[in-house]
Amino acid sequence: MMKQWRCGLRLPAATMTATTVLLLPWGLASAEAEVEEKKVAPVTGEASLPKKSFHPYTQGPKSRDGIGKYYMGREISYVMGHLAAGWLERPEREREEKPSLLMENLELAPDAVVADIGAGSGYFTFMLAEKVPQGRVLAVDIQPEMIDFLKKRSEKEGTKNVETILSTEKDTKLPANAVDGILLVDAYHEFSFPREMLESMYQALKPGGRVFLLEYRAEDPLVPIKPLHKMSQKQAKLEYAASGFRWLETRDFLPRQHFMIFEKPEPKKKAASPGDEGVEKGKTAGGQEGKVDEES
Repeated sequence: MMKQWRCGLRLPAATMTATTVLLLPWGLASAEAEVEEKKVAPVTGEASLPKKSFHPYTQGPKSRDGIGKYYMGREISYVMGHLAAGWLERPEREREEKPSLLMENLELAPDAVVADIGAGSGYFTFMLAEKVPQGRVLAVDIQPEMIDFLKKRSEKEGTKNVETILSTEKDTKLPANAVDGILLVDAYHEFSFPREMLESMYQALKPGGRVFLLEYRAEDPLVPIKPLHKMSQKQAKLEYAASGFRWLETRDFLPRQHFMIFEKPEPKKKAASPGDEGVEKGKTAGGQEGKVDEES
């Protein structure tokens, strides 16, 4: 029996079809031609718990849109700067990507704590703020200009439940074990240090917390985005598993993006001996919180 999550996703009544409007110039590389079966990963048993593994960064050929640095075979793309904020807020984005459909089907408890990493201009930040009126939205970005923009917008709109966090290339600066969910929209592929950022995200999530990862589908050559600004679900699953996350499922109801759901697994529970049963029940009744195993 699956537990009831503080944040989750509800499938829409119908599958949306992609539009054909171009967003960016085409790149030279072709998209991966792989199609994976959509299914929910098992969530019980030790065999389903991912094991963290270390993978070094490597240097290689620098493509037009990349930085020449590779992680697990993927070249990292350059970062879209704050000068592109206008593109993030473009009016045709709703027609092209259906962000309102995403928010409509993103179920969040009214008091959930949600981090919007790579918040940028706050396009999703302020939508999230409406979804969690008794909760908090932690808007995380590495660019001071974006943080200033978010603060000014919060003041202008009178939004009280948005907090800004200036991150670094290696650290989200989120508090430990404090976040119910993390939303990443077309940002992860730009992280210069994805391994360190994944570890920071893992530490910030509560046990059982989830990452909602949106990336343009690399498997679909009809998605008009430069190749390094796309990501296949196969690659994402490899990188997140290496940092201890468990993939739950991928739902492709958006026109151009994967919606991948990853979880920070609950700590393994030690089997209680018959003599310990009364002690454990006493802890639960008293509300004493146990120590969280970060599986590090």
